[in-house]
Amino acid sequence: MNREAEPATPDGDARDSPAPDGSAADGPYVIAPRRVSFDWRETPLHWIPDEPTATHVINVLHLLLPAGERWFVRVFKEALPLVRDPVLLKDVKGFMGQEATHSAQHAYVLKHLAEQRLDTEPYTRHVDHLFEILLGEKPPFGPPWPPGSWLRFRLGIVAAIEQFTAVLGDWVLRADALDHAGADEVMLDLLRWHGAEEVEHRSVAFDMYQHCGGPDPVRYARRVETMVVAAPVMLWFWARGAAYLIRHDPRLAGRPRYSLREHNRAVAKGLLPTWSELGAAVPRYLRRSYHPSQEGSLRRAVDYLATSPAARAAAGAVGRTALG
Repeated sequence: MNREAEPATPDGDARDSPAPDGSAADGPYVIAPRRVSFDWRETPLHWIPDEPTATHVINVLHLLLPAGERWFVRVFKEALPLVRDPVLLKDVKGFMGQEATHSAQHAYVLKHLAEQRLDTEPYTRHVDHLFEILLGEKPPFGPPWPPGSWLRFRLGIVAAIEQFTAVLGDWVLRADALDHAGADEVMLDLLRWHGAEEVEHRSVAFDMYQHCGGPDPVRYARRVETMVVAAPVMLWFWARGAAYLIRHDPRLAGRPRYSLREHNRAVAKGLLPTWSELGAAVPRYLRRSYHPSQEGSLRRAVDYLATSPAARAAAGAVGRTALG
């Protein structure tokens, strides 16, 4: 793989600029999982006070990510034998470790929602079907795909989804309105720890696809195709997920439907990303010259990870283990 130097981000930080502690680094930035944990006992159902729509639109992450990020790991594990670049291989293994941790931590939130009488299993069954059957190891229907093509297609889907997770990760790190609204600190830490790690590994899925995706122009055409598939499917699942959570919220018996008006009101308050922020991610991704190192700020991400209560506790636990 021709791993060209990555362009600077809008903040001026390149991929290998900050060390994990936020200082300058002499070599490439190391991607590694953090074994975090969160105590959900005091987190309310509406963790953004008096903002059920914003709460549940963000809660869709918990519906999609346990199955989705397990699937990322499975697809990358299947593709590992194709990786010939040792630097990329190291990044991919770090990515897989981070994604597995994300999946587990969001699954714990689903258990917390169930304890508050919001059962998500009827919805997550559909998410499981998407990732385990429709996007499983073998194509679900139609004529046989040429050898390797189905794997390359799924690698392209991962890269397309990761474009949005990087955008959302950078947004939540900048979303001061959530703090001003009194959002639950534990939930904010989960979202910002996860968002920071998405910015950390923002380039890995794209680099993996470029490395394994075959020659151009087919590789670029498949990059376009997979974004054209992934973007509307994600939007549909997100809208359906928000509607499901609001409809089944035991505290919202008198307001059973998702409202676009309420959604836009939350956007205006800064509690949700703007439609233009999300929509602009697509044409950027489709530029031939695009690379995800242009998304967000790695400096901002590592600065948050240096102060995240969960990440700091995980680092302390590793240090105590090392000391015996």
